[in-house]
Amino acid sequence: MSRHPLQLRAAYSVCRHIARSSAKNFYYGFLVLPSRKRDALSAVYAFVRHADDISDTPSIPVEERREKLAEWMNALRRVVEGERTDDPVLLALADTQKAFNIPLDLLEKLVKGTAMDLPEHSNAAASPDVQVHYETFDELYDYCYHVASVVGLICIRIFGYRDPRAEKLAERTGVAFQLTNIIRDVKEDSQLGRVYLPSEDLRRFGVEANALTNGNAAALFRPVLEFEAQRAIEMYRSAEELIPLVDDDSQAALWTLVEVYWRLLERIAARGYDVFSERVQLSTIEKMGILAKGFVRRLT
Repeated sequence: MSRHPLQLRAAYSVCRHIARSSAKNFYYGFLVLPSRKRDALSAVYAFVRHADDISDTPSIPVEERREKLAEWMNALRRVVEGERTDDPVLLALADTQKAFNIPLDLLEKLVKGTAMDLPEHSNAAASPDVQVHYETFDELYDYCYHVASVVGLICIRIFGYRDPRAEKLAERTGVAFQLTNIIRDVKEDSQLGRVYLPSEDLRRFGVEANALTNGNAAALFRPVLEFEAQRAIEMYRSAEELIPLVDDDSQAALWTLVEVYWRLLERIAARGYDVFSERVQLSTIEKMGILAKGFVRRLT
């Protein structure tokens, strides 16, 4: 596949726009990277964003969404193998995949992860209102691996690393990020029929998934959310070990990403794990402050 540099430049520009518009937390880490690596991560993000959009479109029947996800991955494979395309996301990602030697099976796992948010994924019994749920933490970990750890494994290939220990650390860092998202979004997810808190943990604390929508959810679910947060905190220690293992020009970007997600979890804890009365988030000013510190770390 031979493309004029102007075509690739335009394709990456489209991906940067998608990342800037949609990656509310993740994009701050992109900004601290050298431009070539920033473009590469933007291409990966844009590819996954499109897969997420397919998965989250309720007007399309579930089976048709599965078919569209499979075709999206197959389209990438064809472009990587040399087929021409006018799709800027596929064009940019195929270039990134080659430049950074990203295994296609990692990208395939990312697409599989988006499909795991579709109904009928879990085999265990659930209430009629719950379409997606997980019985055990091991099952949830597998989900987190596909939607977040795989992102981490792709990121470190773009960041650059030599020590193989980085791979397991990136996996656990991704799980920490995803657990933070799950805790923050538990109310919104339940309204979509998705309960990511493991059923075994709900039983441990004597609560039921259908109570996520009642007026006393903040008090009922505080113990289980704190329990999941402790799991995330343990995994954030892997992030601290990972940072010095990636290339020098990417350490500040990884630090920025970790700091944004860690601060978000801290904010949730400071609110007593009340993620029901309002959405917990960092302000743009707070994230810009973290970004500024990231730039300082890159320069020192």
